[in-house]
Amino acid sequence: MVKTKTAKKIRKAHRYLGIFLGIQFLMWTISGMYFSWTDIDEIHGDHFKKDSPEQTAFSNLLGSSQLGLQQPIKSLELLEIADAPYYWINETALYNALTGTRKDELTEQEAVQVAERYMLSDLEFDQIQRIEAVGEHHEYRGRPLPAYEISYKSDKNLKAYVAIENGAFQIVRYRDWRWFDFLWMTHTMDYQGRDNFNTIVLRAFSLLGLITVLSGFLLWFTSSPTVRKIKN
Repeated sequence: MVKTKTAKKIRKAHRYLGIFLGIQFLMWTISGMYFSWTDIDEIHGDHFKKDSPEQTAFSNLLGSSQLGLQQPIKSLELLEIADAPYYWINETALYNALTGTRKDELTEQEAVQVAERYMLSDLEFDQIQRIEAVGEHHEYRGRPLPAYEISYKSDKNLKAYVAIENGAFQIVRYRDWRWFDFLWMTHTMDYQGRDNFNTIVLRAFSLLGLITVLSGFLLWFTSSPTVRKIKN
């Protein structure tokens, strides 16, 4: 049998570990429940968007040899911006596919038109602003910059983002997604990029959690009348 003094030490360690880890265990439980009860497509804001728009068919497009390119082509994508066709070449340069003119960046009006092509028509435009840089916790993190942030009149603080260099529609963000993002951060314990499951903090808390559970089993074993009868 474990001595009484040793059992007291185990009980004390278990109690303090429980206090220290209790808040994080609570956040894991709350976030896990939230994730299991939410529709991820709705969190992504898909219900604010139209069905994926079909690419418009264009004719009389210029060939690559007519663009006067200085670099060989590694990649080429046909994009539609404000009803006009553009070549996005090597993921660095945008050319009008009808005139061959290089386009440096989107205007605000063109960005709104791009967003209208993807967002529901009954959404009311509020304002637009240009963003050059974002922090590690910004909702647009990890996406192409600069970009336009387009806000809509909504009690859910709805925003859409369009890349300025190539006019590509990026993402939709609103209140529920921000709650999801916060809870996901507390769940993974990655307080920077959100998606790293190999952080030292998470590993430490997981190990301490295991120790807490094992110490609880050990306490049960040392204090159980049934176990004592068996031992005796």
